[in-house]
Amino acid sequence: MTEVAGPESAPISELDLAAEFPQATREQWQELVAGVLRKSGKLPEDFAGAPESKLVTRTYDGIEIQPLYTAEDVPGDSGFPGLPPYVRGSRPDGRVATGWDVRARFTGDDARAVNRAILADLEGGVTSIWLSVPPASLADALNEVYLDLAPVVLDSGPEYEAAASELLALFGEREIPASEATAVLGADPIGLAARSGSAVALEPAAALAARVAGKYPKVRTIVADGLPFHEAGGSDAQELGALVAAGVTYLRALTDAGLAVEAAAGQLEFRLAATADQFSTIAKLRAARRLWARVAEVCGFTSPMRQHAVTSPAMLTRRDPWVNMLRTTVACFGAGAGGADAVTVLPFDAAIGRPDAFSARIARNTHAVLLEEAKLAGVADPAGGSWYVEKLTDDLAHAAWAEFTAIEGEGGLVASLASGALAGRLASTWEKRSKRIATRRDPLTGVSEFPNLAEKPVVRTPVESTVEGGLPRHRYAEGFEALRDASDAYLAEHGKRPHVFLVPLGTVAQHTARVQFATNLFQAGGIEVVNIGPDADYACEFVDAGSGVACICGTDAAYADEAASWAETLHKIGAKAVFLAGKPNDAYGDITRYVFAGCDALDVLTSLHALLGVSR
Repeated sequence: MTEVAGPESAPISELDLAAEFPQATREQWQELVAGVLRKSGKLPEDFAGAPESKLVTRTYDGIEIQPLYTAEDVPGDSGFPGLPPYVRGSRPDGRVATGWDVRARFTGDDARAVNRAILADLEGGVTSIWLSVPPASLADALNEVYLDLAPVVLDSGPEYEAAASELLALFGEREIPASEATAVLGADPIGLAARSGSAVALEPAAALAARVAGKYPKVRTIVADGLPFHEAGGSDAQELGALVAAGVTYLRALTDAGLAVEAAAGQLEFRLAATADQFSTIAKLRAARRLWARVAEVCGFTSPMRQHAVTSPAMLTRRDPWVNMLRTTVACFGAGAGGADAVTVLPFDAAIGRPDAFSARIARNTHAVLLEEAKLAGVADPAGGSWYVEKLTDDLAHAAWAEFTAIEGEGGLVASLASGALAGRLASTWEKRSKRIATRRDPLTGVSEFPNLAEKPVVRTPVESTVEGGLPRHRYAEGFEALRDASDAYLAEHGKRPHVFLVPLGTVAQHTARVQFATNLFQAGGIEVVNIGPDADYACEFVDAGSGVACICGTDAAYADEAASWAETLHKIGAKAVFLAGKPNDAYGDITRYVFAGCDALDVLTSLHALLGVSR
């Protein structure tokens, strides 16, 4: 057979596909970056530093995200799948054969309705059941469920002992051998304390684990849950630090109850939030396994962290909830690529009320598309080797370890919760996050950006929370959605929404950009805009509408020539306030408030609600 040759008859095996291109250098890239930044006005001509420093962003943990990563940024060898430190996965074969455990959540007091939902989801591809029902309803909720094929994860809060007894009895009634019974009993006194502010009682959970460990080798008793810290507004490192601290606290309690450390570790499952930031989610799951591997190394056991990833409840919105399908898809992708053992996709309407059959089907089909069509589980650690992911994993692991050691220095997680030290740090992060949300640096599509006031509301049966006290539970959209709720109430009372007049200056081409910006911003607060045009009778418009609030929109050049005179005119004809879409400038005259990219949109809209008489 004739050998295929490349240029100059080089064997194809030795062909360098980049040989005909000049070698690119970092310095050349920096020159290109500097040129673009100078052209956009973001880099002074006399700037002496690295131009790419202007493109660096920082996470809530202070981790710097660079615009470019190279092989020199990789911190070191991340090992192999199935071997410590388990960064690349907890199993040597990844999950090529089975994929991840598709876990759906079921709640409610109506056991028959819950049972119907469980059977429908199992038929549709769900592989395990995350169940929160009264312990006495457990048998009815699991009617006709093959418990030897569909593991059950209990979530019964303070009633975990009663629920565990019911489930173990059900195993006996169904004649499932103790050696084959698979479940997670859901004991989590620390998570319960974080949610409710109750006292932490570790001894009953440890005693339950001690009874279960010897008889049911595939049953785990304890859940170390990071969601309370995530929903309190915490950063990824704070969630991980608290999660590992919870795991260590449970290890101590279980070994004190008489379990060997390896058996104690086998009683734990860890729950983490997966967000729409796919790279942060991937790095968080990889870093979590590394952190727990370090704990294992110190404590003398070898089993890896068992991870259950849940799409973030905090990121879900009630307004334009269809966008939640995109958020949960990206989060599920991040969880799968990050190596989670089990993944729960919360339905897109979960923030509104009890999900219906359609939203449950969409949630489970998200798994199906990623597993069956995208083959995401067909590769072990698909993000491994990415210079960015490897560096982010390492940075996050170090930040989380610092949080973990801080908690341990405060006496452990139980003491840190009791003292309020951890709550204070979480509140500080939530304050920073709230500022970024309010200024739309962290945009919420369909809520703070691109809102649709004409959207048809999605109606679901409300689910009342029975947990009070403890750490707060936030959703990122809550501030803007409160404004939208107030607008709806105003509409119901007055037959129209609160509104602002837009006063465009110049041609359509000149004012369109800022008209669209202002429209987008005001509608995020449930405020309609009325474009009255350059030839309208402003006095009549103001008198007829009874609004008295206007916003001037145009170019900087138009503002220099006309803004001051327009502001004066608008005030004369009855304007209570005159806004201007642009950066503040004293030359623009009597402007009440400026709106611009990066302004505190939530504060602007809240004050505008007060000005327009919208009750909250």
